Amino acid sequence: MQLNPYGVDAVRLAADLANRRPESPQELAARCRAAGLTLERPAVPEDLDRVLALLDAWEEVVDAAAEPERAALLNAMLAAGTSHPRLTDHAGDGWHLHYRDDHQSLGSLLYALIAVGTALHLVGRGMHRLRRCAVTECVTTFADTSRTGVRRYCSHRCANRDAVRRHRARAGR
Repeated sequence: MQLNPYGVDAVRLAADLANRRPESPQELAARCRAAGLTLERPAVPEDLDRVLALLDAWEEVVDAAAEPERAALLNAMLAAGTSHPRLTDHAGDGWHLHYRDDHQSLGSLLYALIAVGTALHLVGRGMHRLRRCAVTECVTTFADTSRTGVRRYCSHRCANRDAVRRHRARAGR
């Protein structure tokens, strides 16, 4: 079975890169490799610039107030970063779909991967499943991949911190 590489892993990579933005092309490449991407060529400063612009656009999707706005922003990303879908069997790893042209720079590859991955995540799991942590002072983004789709916090630590805060408020402390 060939799994779609444009799924939840792409959204998790987007959140990881947005929450801790890469500061150099080398760091970007290392983090992409750690996420399981195979890079065809070294990352260059233009790749980093393209990814930082991508992350700005992606965070606008995260922060969109309503589903139609979120869809419009994501549609703009899809138009800017993807090409027609097509079958490919590069490296003999099995036939699958690409939403980008072959031999793209790392920045362009990530743009297509994250835009399509985010779109598939939202239409497959729900348009509300991309957000920031519910703790006011935490600005961390995350993709809700929970079974129920009601995750509100980026981590157990933030969830526990908020629970303690609510408990103390009820107890009058």
